[in-house]
Amino acid sequence: MRKVVAGNWKMHKDRSGATDLIATLVAAKSGLPSGVEVIIAPPFPFLALAVEGVKGSAIAVAAQNCHQAAQGAYTGEVSAPMLASMGVSACLVGHSERREYFGETDLLVAQKVKALLEAGITPIYCCGEKQEERTAGRHFEVVSAQMKDALGALDPEQLMKVVVAYEPVWAIGTGLTATAAEAQEMHAFIRGLLRSHGNDVANAVPVLYGGSCKPDNAAELFAGPDVNGGLIGGAALDADQFLSIIRAAGDS
Repeated sequence: MRKVVAGNWKMHKDRSGATDLIATLVAAKSGLPSGVEVIIAPPFPFLALAVEGVKGSAIAVAAQNCHQAAQGAYTGEVSAPMLASMGVSACLVGHSERREYFGETDLLVAQKVKALLEAGITPIYCCGEKQEERTAGRHFEVVSAQMKDALGALDPEQLMKVVVAYEPVWAIGTGLTATAAEAQEMHAFIRGLLRSHGNDVANAVPVLYGGSCKPDNAAELFAGPDVNGGLIGGAALDADQFLSIIRAAGDS
């Protein structure tokens, strides 16, 4: 099973800070586990800088969002073909902050996933429940619906090109973290949903954990047999912390 650690910078860093972080990660990569795919997702203004900065390394660059159309009169938006033309190889889609603050629906997310696949870009599809949904015992129902609505129209070949990131909304930026048992339980559930499309799909799609994953809890979280790495937020902004998490994934 592929192991992936992706760092989502969100709306942080200036050009100087981005340059320094990229250089530190590239310099350290030779000493990191070879079995872990490392992805960084800087803000749009720094994508070209990142693509250039990681050349010659094994680090890949992801965007944090894209528009569902290939082109058109959508001022301020960025299309998947534009990203591909820059050398961007992955893109986050369906992140909870896009859903909450920008009203993105599963239907819209499904369109973005399709657009990314058509452009040859790996979608990193984010799903997860809110605190009230977990408290009400609806967390499996919510995640099942998200997976079906956003990915249900894909055929097995397309699905095998997707990365899934489970991010309990109540654990993003709150300091709260799912226990290792809670994470594994949901990841196993997601693996079961993927298995309905065939064992090849279930075995090919990495399922990442996102939500206050830090160096001190990464190893425990990644020890779950269905936890294949992490989508890292705040800790990805610090090179030492991010590198520590990558090493934890390699040891799991």
